Amino acid sequence: MAYVLLAIIGAISGIMGSIVGLGGGTILVPLTLLVGINLGWIPGITPQSVVGISVIMMIFNGLSSTLSHMKGKTVDFRTGWIFFAGSIPGLIIGAFVNKGINLQSFNLYFGILLIVLSILLLSRKYLKPIKWFVEHGKPITFIDKNGDSHVYGYPIWFALILTFIIGFASGLFGIGGGTMIVPALILLFLFPPHVAVGTSMFIVFLSAIANSATHISLGHVPWLYALPVIPGAYIGGMIGTKLNKKMNSDTLVLVLRIMLLLFGIRSIIEGIWG
Repeated sequence: MAYVLLAIIGAISGIMGSIVGLGGGTILVPLTLLVGINLGWIPGITPQSVVGISVIMMIFNGLSSTLSHMKGKTVDFRTGWIFFAGSIPGLIIGAFVNKGINLQSFNLYFGILLIVLSILLLSRKYLKPIKWFVEHGKPITFIDKNGDSHVYGYPIWFALILTFIIGFASGLFGIGGGTMIVPALILLFLFPPHVAVGTSMFIVFLSAIANSATHISLGHVPWLYALPVIPGAYIGGMIGTKLNKKMNSDTLVLVLRIMLLLFGIRSIIEGIWG
């Protein structure tokens, strides 16, 4: 029963994460905490093991989604490698901090993060893009499938600082960071949305490899639980990428934002009252 539940959670996380460029960890972690710890349907689950499962899942979710986006030429590899380089120190520090955190503290801090992320998703629609970063960085031109030209860019120093912070959150909570990366790429650096999602999934893939290596070394990965998540995440990543290309994701982003807000409120309540 536990393995079936984890495979389903992996598929759901892969689909929803790939549609909006999250990486899936933001969905998998609260769902697994709910099903495994609160409902008791997955024996032996801890905050550390949930994070371990999540980072393994994101390797395969990120890989399948990146391969699909590569076919559509919507992955900026240069940006991906720069963002990955900036995130590595944060990933390592976050993973070591996670080692000493208890369930109540994890719930509280993770709940706060989920609410912040839901606000960031809201900001994608209502905040106006900022041109300063493009003007002070190296402009990059992208021509979409309709022949429209888009200019985006960023100063590398700012990208490295930003990704260190995102990397720390990823290492601590087992999320891919895509929920923070996508709004930053679109609002700050003026990336076209599909390029932002494709590039975000490439960054999630690279970061998950480094993140998982750290968590494996710390003994946070329960392999018997991680293995059923992998095929669900990989298939879900392919499905989510196809849906991303075919549909307007505003409705799904709205649903996702509400889910993150509810999960966040619930997690904070668990963190305060245990």
